[in-house]
Amino acid sequence: MKYPAQSPSVRRRVRAHRAMALAALHSDTSLKTRIARFRHHAEAARRLERKDGVK
Repeated sequence: MKYPAQSPSVRRRVRAHRAMALAALHSDTSLKTRIARFRHHAEAARRLERKDGVK
């Protein structure tokens, strides 16, 4: 287990945001939109990790 302090629901949300970030990079939209979506979801994953006490 990579982050033992995290609850299973938080780990699922982090994984989901990471998956959405990668999917954003492969979407059929402009580069500006893809990067904005990627950054949004990557930051959400980082925020969840910090909130749950993982560094």
